[in-house]
Amino acid sequence: MNAYSFFKYFHSGFRYIVIILVLLAIFQSLAGWLGKKPYTEGNRKINLFALISAHTQFLLGLVLYFLSPFVRFGAGVMKDAEARYWTVEHIAMMLFAIVLITIGHSKSKKIALPEGKHRTIAIFYILALVVIAVAIIQSKRAFFGISH
Repeated sequence: MNAYSFFKYFHSGFRYIVIILVLLAIFQSLAGWLGKKPYTEGNRKINLFALISAHTQFLLGLVLYFLSPFVRFGAGVMKDAEARYWTVEHIAMMLFAIVLITIGHSKSKKIALPEGKHRTIAIFYILALVVIAVAIIQSKRAFFGISH
C-alpha cells in the first residue's frame, strides 16, 4: 500500500466519525434550542469534538490533495470536469464547511444565553453538513462505504 492509498482510505473512513459527531452536535443543539435547555459541558465537548474531527479530516484531505493523481495543476484543468472537481471544487467546498463550523463554534462561545449558543451551533453546523453532503455527492462516489 502506498501513501496515496493509505491516506485515501483513512480520509474516506474518517468521514464517518466527522459526520456522526457533526450530526450529534446538530441534534443536541436543536434539542437544546427548541427545548430551551441549558448549555452543558457535554454540549460543549460534543461541539468541540465535532470541530476537531472536521479540522483533522481537512488536514488528512490536504495531505491527500498533494498525493492524489486526480489533482492536477496546469492548462486544461478547468475544462476537465473530474480534474476541476478534485483540484478546485472539492477542497473549496470542504474549506467552506470547515469555516462554517469554526465560525459557529467561535460565535457560540461568546454568547451568554444557552438558547443562543444552541441556535448558533445548530445553524452553522447544519449549513456545514449540507456543504459536506453536496461535496460528497458531487464526487460521484458512494456516500456510504469506503472509496476505492
